[in-house]
Amino acid sequence: MNKIILSSLGALLLGSGMAMAQEKVLNEKTWPEHDEKSKFYTVSGERHGQSFFKKYEFPEVEYKPGDKLTFDIYHTPDVMYHWYRLWAEKYPEITELYEVDKSYEGRPILQMTITNKKTGKHTDKPAAYFEGGRHGGEVTASEAVLWLTQHLLENYGKDPEITKLIDTKTIYVRPQNNPDGSNMYLFSEQRNRSTVRPYDVDGDGLYDEDPEEDLNGDGVIHMMRKKAITDEEKAEANYILDPRDPSGRLMKRVFEGQGEYLMYTEGIDNDGDGKFNEDGIGGLDLHRNYPENWRPDRRGDMTGRGYTQFGAGEYPLSEIETRSTVLWLLSHPNISVVNSLDTRVPMHLRPPSTSSSEESMFEKDRKIYEYYDSLGMSITGYPWAGDVYETYSTRWKVNRLTGDPLKPNPLFGHGPDFGYFYYGAIWYGDELWNNGAMKDYDGDGILDDYDALMWDDEENESRGFKSWEKFDHPQLGEIEIGGFHPKFFSQNGPPWQLEGWIRKQSLFNLAMAMDLPQIEINDVQVNKSGDEYEIRVKWSNSGKLPVALDQAKRVKIVQEDRLMLDFDKELMKGFENAKVQIISPELYDKTIYAGYTEAGESKESVFRVKVNHNEPVKGKIKLLSTRGGYVEKEITLGN
Repeated sequence: MNKIILSSLGALLLGSGMAMAQEKVLNEKTWPEHDEKSKFYTVSGERHGQSFFKKYEFPEVEYKPGDKLTFDIYHTPDVMYHWYRLWAEKYPEITELYEVDKSYEGRPILQMTITNKKTGKHTDKPAAYFEGGRHGGEVTASEAVLWLTQHLLENYGKDPEITKLIDTKTIYVRPQNNPDGSNMYLFSEQRNRSTVRPYDVDGDGLYDEDPEEDLNGDGVIHMMRKKAITDEEKAEANYILDPRDPSGRLMKRVFEGQGEYLMYTEGIDNDGDGKFNEDGIGGLDLHRNYPENWRPDRRGDMTGRGYTQFGAGEYPLSEIETRSTVLWLLSHPNISVVNSLDTRVPMHLRPPSTSSSEESMFEKDRKIYEYYDSLGMSITGYPWAGDVYETYSTRWKVNRLTGDPLKPNPLFGHGPDFGYFYYGAIWYGDELWNNGAMKDYDGDGILDDYDALMWDDEENESRGFKSWEKFDHPQLGEIEIGGFHPKFFSQNGPPWQLEGWIRKQSLFNLAMAMDLPQIEINDVQVNKSGDEYEIRVKWSNSGKLPVALDQAKRVKIVQEDRLMLDFDKELMKGFENAKVQIISPELYDKTIYAGYTEAGESKESVFRVKVNHNEPVKGKIKLLSTRGGYVEKEITLGN
């Protein structure tokens, strides 16, 4: 899988000894995070707004790898890759590290395969895949994949269950699917939804022309609040001081014209359209770019009456980061379990995203998902688990502004829908962290910003909220800047909270991996009658998952289980005069097609073989299951 690129010019220069110099020149690109001389972080792409921003190093982040990997701090992609390279060197018998693709800006997207190489190829084993970092700012997700990787490798040979898992299964881990977004997030004040590819969010024909700005120079994009003074401002004002907070820090949204304040993210109106920071770096959403149930981006519906999906991209899989995931998975159909992680809800999030579970899932598949919903909540303590369309959309029951009951809401081009409806797997898109809302301080039954503020004061030394400070804004006049820390309180937790969250999430992922299907040959009986042999094969699926969900059968992402008998080709030549003839099954390809083996199910099949040969004949029984694995067993016919 490693990619080696040699230009045609380099190949021509091999004879003159200049190829190495040519290769060095080609690989000399310096990423802004590596350029210690520059005070600015520059983002690639042609845009109408600013592409360079002041560099910052946050105390919550480790920028250089230490002697020991700890999870009381966040890690840059480079630091993560450092550890993956060390692990590949330390555990060569159970790991393989490779580049699956390059990001939009050209950074490597590294992935690791974890399995015992001595017990078979990774593609011959049932498998699970875990991914983080799709959304650049949701760095907790990447940390969960990093934690799981370390946990697996360091416990191999020590923990019997993990040892058995790695001996018999394959675990694929990709910690950084969007290193461009993660690096920008961790090295500058900027944030974005996913990829840094320029994108016209507001539809004015300009790309990334109105990004957020760190006006007060503290390295963090906070909120701005402005007291409404003019009649025009009062007509638009939609925030008041939340009466639950006597300190006057917390804001509460109300209807336009009923508020006293206007709220903005920190920055200026660069394009003069009256909106602040509405078109910053990027804007495409890698988690709306999957091919299943994809819909055009906003302004892509020519009727004006259909569904659109913000951030969907120009077409399904238009973004290399999503495309690399999908194409790689389709080339590895041995995978039954996937979790592609995000942050903020928190929730075990799964398909369907555009319809109810009862309406669109096979009942047996739905019950499997519901089992994992329950298992996940028992391990992590998340308050929600279930589908996107109903459970996620209506988890708060009513709209807190209008009081209207919440209705199911479709989400298009979503990863979990691709995972189930297209790929036929157990696929979660779990959301870690909870914005700091740990408990219901006011007893209203909802965990919201008030509860986060109280917890911040009580448990986090008030480090998650910046008190409002006056600032003379060049366009708005007198304002105040403050609010929750968007990076290391709202979107991701304080570092001292990190390991608790990623550990529980990883244990749920590990529990699903432990349930992978596993095809095993349990017994082979050979009985002779004249010149014919009856070979009776018994096998079973010892895993807790079937070798195929019903949806996987429908879309034909996996083949049915097959039993084959293999002898030396020379012995099989000659048709009715062959030294060895497989007379049953009577099919030309002599394959027993055995359907799909359920969890815990045992099966039995029989071959009949005629031997026109005086010497012992050796052969192999081969059991092939797309997701249950590949097993073979040698047999001998004759004395």
